[in-house]
Amino acid sequence: QVQLVESGGGLVQAGGSLRLSCAASGRTFSRYAMGWFRQAPGKEREFLGITWSGGSTYYTDSVKGRFTISRDNAKNTVYLQMNSLKPEDTAVYYCAARAKYGTDGLGRPTGYDYWGQGTQVTVSS
Repeated sequence: QVQLVESGGGLVQAGGSLRLSCAASGRTFSRYAMGWFRQAPGKEREFLGITWSGGSTYYTDSVKGRFTISRDNAKNTVYLQMNSLKPEDTAVYYCAARAKYGTDGLGRPTGYDYWGQGTQVTVSS
């Protein structure tokens, strides 16, 4: 069982930056791939990127070059650094833990086993 708690959301002006954190419970955090998603009102949950246990990462095209995912296995924490924020980045942001190996389904919410409660990010124009 893994419990995830996101923090770091808030209100920021367009062009600004935020860093979200996702703290995980349990001693097996390093075994999980950790993904970030977001969900805007009236829209489906959108995959942003993932980091595997060794630190390698993959990003969806919509955030590549602006968002960076990192993890600190010693602190059981994964981060999402968001730069050059746009009003369309406004959403609730979620981290999620994935136990499955490989890449099958990594871009779908059903490919993850545990979820945080989400943190709101609002980007004003």
